[in-house]
Amino acid sequence: MLIRRGGLRMSWNRFVLLHAQVEAELARVLQRGHGLGLSEYRALGELAEASDGELRMQELAEALGLNQSSVTRLVGRLEQAGLTRRDLCEGDRRGVYSVITEEGRTRLAEAVPTYERSLAAALEQADADPALKPLVAAVRGS
Repeated sequence: MLIRRGGLRMSWNRFVLLHAQVEAELARVLQRGHGLGLSEYRALGELAEASDGELRMQELAEALGLNQSSVTRLVGRLEQAGLTRRDLCEGDRRGVYSVITEEGRTRLAEAVPTYERSLAAALEQADADPALKPLVAAVRGS
């Protein structure tokens, strides 16, 4: 069954468009300004908010919506940059934690204002598009 124009399919397509536009802008400014990819920024944020600044690799993968292989590569890049380190789980030697370093906390703190400004600006730009305006209002909670 086809959904009428302006129905669920069109709303979903607009949502995907809004998401893609905002994500592209956030990725661009974080990479240019802080040398961080968007997933790296989000991983640092998840780790910084976690108790003791650490998460099991599987927990981090779930929090980011990534598979195990992708999060392993992501954490490898963060480790190489000195932003995280790995630690073994004391109770289960097979378990591996990703732990944010002080350098990682510093880089995250420097990037947060850029992220927030860019998110606000990207939403403001999208708000000018009448097709996206209702979605932007929903994202803003207004």
